[in-house]
Amino acid sequence: MSHQLETIIGYKFKNPKLLETALTHTSYANESRTPVQHNERLEFLGDSVLQIVSADYLFHAYADRPEGDLTRIRSSLVSEGALFQFAQEINLGDYLRLGRGEERCGGRTRPSVVSDAFEAVIAALYLDGGMEVAKSFILPFITEGKHAEADYKTRLQEIVQQNPEERLSYVVEQESGPDHDKHFVVAVRFNSDKVARGEGRSKKMAEQHAAREALKLLGVIKEK
Repeated sequence: MSHQLETIIGYKFKNPKLLETALTHTSYANESRTPVQHNERLEFLGDSVLQIVSADYLFHAYADRPEGDLTRIRSSLVSEGALFQFAQEINLGDYLRLGRGEERCGGRTRPSVVSDAFEAVIAALYLDGGMEVAKSFILPFITEGKHAEADYKTRLQEIVQQNPEERLSYVVEQESGPDHDKHFVVAVRFNSDKVARGEGRSKKMAEQHAAREALKLLGVIKEK
């Protein structure tokens, strides 16, 4: 399976174990009878690599924009929603190694799980091939205008404001998990009608995902 992913991302690992680890969720490692490395440390490193690559790109691509604008754009580029979208383009969820419980709970399509794995893959590429290899993987995602879709709540608000009679609201339907690993389910409503739902590790993330689903239903974002 990992060989197929190598073909999709256009890079063959010198150390395939790095990619295997990047695709291994903690649930898989916890259920394994033998010691298995999971991807949390790689996720940590990948986040930093992604930050510097996106900052470097924005610094040169938007030479006339102030620091505040660059920070806002970068935040949208590296948000969970954006990374989940990028990961979907390479079907990353299909290649994850998940524990049975996480598999049953839909981990392959859970934004938090998939976006974390995306960052771990970035780290694996960086460790195996260096910064240029990681950069060549990241840049196609962030240079094609995809960040314009990242702030889904703002886009949805702009659409709703065109009709003064419509009222947009977000309602937390479910909150679960310990403080260090919260999980939220949020519904977005037009007036009193529920339009869509979203999930995330924070209320803000769940609201963004709910707004994204609403934009899909409205035809603003096309399904891939």
